[in-house]
Amino acid sequence: MASMQDSLALKPSNDFARRTKILLMGTKRSGKTSIQQVLFNNLPPKQTFYIEPTKRITKHAFDTFIPLEIWDCPGDVTVDSLDTPLSEFTTILFVIDIRALYQEPISKLVEFMVAAHQVNPDINFEVFLHKAEKLMEDDKIEYYRLIHEGVMDRLADESPEYEQVPLNFHLTSVYDHSLQDAFSHVLHKLVDSLSFLEDLLNIFCSNTSSPKAFLFDTTSRLYVATDASPVDQATHNLCCDYLYMLNAFGPLFKSNMTNDSSPPDQSPSTPPPTAITSPSTSLASPNPIHPNIGPPTVSNLPKTLPMTPGSKPVFYPSASTSLSPSHPGTTLTYHLVTPHLALLALLPSEVYEMRRGLVEWNVVWFREGIREIWEVEREGRSGKGP
Repeated sequence: MASMQDSLALKPSNDFARRTKILLMGTKRSGKTSIQQVLFNNLPPKQTFYIEPTKRITKHAFDTFIPLEIWDCPGDVTVDSLDTPLSEFTTILFVIDIRALYQEPISKLVEFMVAAHQVNPDINFEVFLHKAEKLMEDDKIEYYRLIHEGVMDRLADESPEYEQVPLNFHLTSVYDHSLQDAFSHVLHKLVDSLSFLEDLLNIFCSNTSSPKAFLFDTTSRLYVATDASPVDQATHNLCCDYLYMLNAFGPLFKSNMTNDSSPPDQSPSTPPPTAITSPSTSLASPNPIHPNIGPPTVSNLPKTLPMTPGSKPVFYPSASTSLSPSHPGTTLTYHLVTPHLALLALLPSEVYEMRRGLVEWNVVWFREGIREIWEVEREGRSGKGP
């Protein structure tokens, strides 16, 4: 199982002076720890049933485009027992079991919202209506409405001003990609340079005739940014499935850049699936996850990361698969842009096959733009130290 510390995007996490803090809370057995483990520790959803209840506040560090620190709280935590000012957090993420009684969690949510808004009016409030996979669509809508109205009524009882506090609700489940989609929206509000990332994606789409492109964190499968076109749920699910498949099959391929000077008694370590170098070949195994994804064709890009003395060059693999017959004339492409960020884009098959050099050229410039934006983000955070 991959460690959360393995999800480093570009450089060691010590380069960040401050982490963006997210308070993950909810009532007991609502699914808080399951969300954290599935997203950031690659825990299979079926194993979440065996997770022990959280008994004390646990801090989890995760590095994507920005450094995150997620505080997983026990169900009985209160504003007083938190022992940390709520002004330290940029986001409060409250998890409600949509199938359980919701009066208690609504009371707890309103309590924290009132306390947090008083010390930090800019804090983000997000509500995950979790474990929705077993409900029919009509039931989901009805429970969503009841909980939403219950929260707004309680806020209005506290004070009319709290009715204007931005509060976002998301239906989530660990058994589909709704969790990745919801947490991606939470992440977007925390990335100061989001508009610049979106501009880069818009330029890439314009230059390559791509109808849709995402910048994904390959470990958590959260999309850090996307272009201006609306996100289609089916396209998002397709990209998540494809990324999952590449991560699953990646360890089967061994980098040809392995240092031959390794000690004889120590076999060269296999690079993580998101930073491997693979020969131009095709994976023979069909995709067990999504029936519309065929065997990907994997190729190398000559672009490498800046090297330090004694370090190994890191190459950026790419992959592609035709979406026929479900989407005839469309190819899904994958290009690694940093060791743990990848560009996934839909491209017209004709463009990808006939103008491959143009696509690769735009990927190179996209990669350079991402690195420059990340450097500015890192420098800005270093200057925010207390």
